Amino acid sequence: MVLFRSGLVACLLASTSYAFAFHQPPSHTQRRSTSIRSPVNLSMSGGASAVPDLKAPPAIYEGAVAAGAAKASASWEKIFKLGIAAGCHIGFGSYLAITVGGACPAIAEANPGLQKIIFGAFGLPFGLIMTLVTGGELFTGNTALVTGSVMEGKTTTADLIKNWTASYAGNFVGSLLLALLAYKSGTLGNAPASVAIATAKCSMPFQTAFVRGILCNWLVCMAVYMASGCASLIGKMVAVWFPISAFVALGLDHSVANMFIIPLGMMRGADVSIADFLTKNLLPVTLGNIVGGALCVMGLYGSAFGKWFKAKDE
Repeated sequence: MVLFRSGLVACLLASTSYAFAFHQPPSHTQRRSTSIRSPVNLSMSGGASAVPDLKAPPAIYEGAVAAGAAKASASWEKIFKLGIAAGCHIGFGSYLAITVGGACPAIAEANPGLQKIIFGAFGLPFGLIMTLVTGGELFTGNTALVTGSVMEGKTTTADLIKNWTASYAGNFVGSLLLALLAYKSGTLGNAPASVAIATAKCSMPFQTAFVRGILCNWLVCMAVYMASGCASLIGKMVAVWFPISAFVALGLDHSVANMFIIPLGMMRGADVSIADFLTKNLLPVTLGNIVGGALCVMGLYGSAFGKWFKAKDE
């Protein structure tokens, strides 16, 4: 017992003496070494100079306007070439959607909602991600970005027309090229999805196609707009996936996707003429896409964070 008490007292004294021990402050050399190392640690851990993963809403708008100005300043030839690439990317997305989501007849019959989710989730999102990451020129996204740069005085109406026409033409060429390659590949077998989709899309009234075009590009341009505010690839992918899968699952109409889907259906036997394709679907959907991108997305944020619909003295 005596030994136990002696040991306990020794431990208490040792801990107390350590707690109240005098610690010599670091020398000048040590302080200097620490001060030299600290900025490196700050930078590595994401200090003030680090780019935020997600910009603040006003900064997202400013970045979208700047992106639109850069797109508008490019040459017609460059926009056209990048438009071909974007058309192919969106075509690949549509191709995958038809191959996977369009080949689930049993699921479509038993659970139509699930089939729509599958159709939307696998395809178009990855097509838009490829376009955004590689700098493609997508007409539907440009209806928002370039319009914003014009309304903020960063570019001219002539450059907007150049950008829209070049990107639209390039998207059309790329989409048709991929539709031909998909048809020649024989990978779709006897699946009727492309024929059924093409027929349905060209059987709508003009007003219906127009409204579906508005709603579709509202979501598409929200994806482009939100992705422009993300610094990481993961952030851009998340920003794209939800709106794009939503518009596909909802059955809305995207002019560039239709440049692939409807010609592919026509090649595979859909009873759709070129005139039907152009006048009953592509024209009203394109007009709707313009309204959705320019007004529903950029118009709203431009009126909140920019100069849209405001007097000069505001």
